[in-house]
Amino acid sequence: MVCISKAREKKLAEIGVRDSKLLTRRKREFLFDEINSLAQEVKTVSIDAEEINRSMAARISLNQLEALKFASIIDSLSGDVARVYLDSPDVIPHKFGIRISVFSKKPMRVKGVPSPRGKNPFITVIAEHKADSRYPVASSASIIAKVSRDREIERIKDKLGIDFGSGYPSDKVTIAAIRANMDNQKVTSYIRNRWKTLQTIRQLKINEFF
Repeated sequence: MVCISKAREKKLAEIGVRDSKLLTRRKREFLFDEINSLAQEVKTVSIDAEEINRSMAARISLNQLEALKFASIIDSLSGDVARVYLDSPDVIPHKFGIRISVFSKKPMRVKGVPSPRGKNPFITVIAEHKADSRYPVASSASIIAKVSRDREIERIKDKLGIDFGSGYPSDKVTIAAIRANMDNQKVTSYIRNRWKTLQTIRQLKINEFF
C-alpha cells in the first residue's frame, strides 16, 4: 500500500508511474525507489502458502483473506487517510470495499454503496476493476507489490537452488519445476494446496500411469 499526500500525487504520473504490468522490470525497480521517496508511507504484507492453506481449510476465501490484510494495513497507517483506491478482485467491485470496511477499525464509506444517515465517514473507499491502470496511486502500489514479489521469488530460488521461473501458472518453467519436485517438501512448502494449477499437475501425473 502506498500512502501519499494530494500535493505529491501528481508527481507519480510525472515520473512515469503506470500499471506495473505495462512496465519493464528495470523501470519498475527504478520507480520503486522513487515511489518510496515521494510517499508518506509504503507498506507491504506477504501471505505465505501455509497461511493460505490454513485459511482455505477454514473456509476463508482468498478475497476474504486479502480484505483482512488490506484492513490491517489501513488500520496501521500513522497518518490520516481521506481516500483508499483498491484494485478489486471481486466480480462485483464494491464488494471488496465492503469487506474491508467491515474488517477495518476505521469508519469508512464505500463509493457506490449508501452509507447510514448522519455518519461522517473518515475514509472513502473506491474499489474498481483495473484501478491500477486508472489511478496513479493504485499504479504505484502495484509497482511496489510487483517488485517486492520479484525480489522474494529470487530469494526463494537462491534458497532452494532451483530455477522455477516466475512462479506464475502461465510459465512453462514454473510448471516443469513443480512437476519435477512434487515429492520435495522444501519446494511444496511454498505451494498452496488448493491451487488449480497444482491440481492439474497432479492429475497429469496420475494419467501417466494409464
